[in-house]
Amino acid sequence: EEAVRKRMSDRYINELLLEYEKLRTNAEQQAKTRQIEVYKKIPRIKDIDASLRKIGLEIAKAVIKGNDDMKNLIEREKKVCTDLRVEKAELLTKHNFPADYMEPKYRCPDCQDTGYIGAEKCHCLKQRIIDKHYDQSNIRNILKKENFEMFVFDYYSPHKFNGEQISPRKNIEDIFKACIEFVNNFDTTSQNLFFYGDSGLGKTFLSNCIAKDLLDKGKLVIYQTSSSLIEILREAQFDNNDTGFKEKLEDVFDCELLIIDDLGTEYITDFSQMELFNLINKRLITQKKMIISTNLSLDNIFNTYSERITSRIFGNFTMFKFYGEDIRIKIAQEKRKKSK
Repeated sequence: EEAVRKRMSDRYINELLLEYEKLRTNAEQQAKTRQIEVYKKIPRIKDIDASLRKIGLEIAKAVIKGNDDMKNLIEREKKVCTDLRVEKAELLTKHNFPADYMEPKYRCPDCQDTGYIGAEKCHCLKQRIIDKHYDQSNIRNILKKENFEMFVFDYYSPHKFNGEQISPRKNIEDIFKACIEFVNNFDTTSQNLFFYGDSGLGKTFLSNCIAKDLLDKGKLVIYQTSSSLIEILREAQFDNNDTGFKEKLEDVFDCELLIIDDLGTEYITDFSQMELFNLINKRLITQKKMIISTNLSLDNIFNTYSERITSRIFGNFTMFKFYGEDIRIKIAQEKRKKSK
């Protein structure tokens, strides 16, 4: 598992480091252009820079040779360098240039667009890795609206519903709490979640809430509808020339959390059933976590999918039933009232 995680991490880091290299090269090229501009307007600064380079070489030679007077030499040369740098800054200011005008303008001054400070990842690279995971998740934009902070319990009735033992409100509070615990215990348990019930009750919303919190922690989360997932599996198997689908397939199998939404909306064939089983089974064997959501009832699931698939789901997932009145309808009604 650690080897798989490292392989995926290395792939993303390599992609990011190429971006860093372009940023760094661009910053240094622009600095070179500004340098030429300054040399043209203030020739004395070109002489100063040449003198600074010469002094640097002399100090390096003295250190290598172990000159007896090395300490005194370095002190003298440092003073000369300081005087030259002061003169340079004064000349730039006199000609209305910022003092650092000739320096590269790195996006991250801490690591100078290398991604690392010493052997440690810079804070900017850590954030870019999280951003990369967001991009891979397929749900970056929607997570701005669908997260734990935005969840509204008031849409769920506090009254009993269709013979269920507890009210929709109490039920969703219990599910919400279980989702928080799933995030908090993500690294220490092998729990998987299965959300089922009618549409418009928050199954996808809560899946997205979990996804956002884990992505913010640097976890790689992939969201796919069941129909899109089957398409990825199909294309990866039958189109050997498409590296994009191959990489998507690698992510689907190896990501830390796979969210399969709308199970049952895919076109059901022997191929889709076989591939779905292989995917779920492999992820269970490698202890890679999953969340599956569906609008199907439990009876429909048994009638739709093979015994191999249903046994894997019901034997390895914590089941949560969503019920109550359609939240989307309530939200639409509220919007209509406000618009009047």
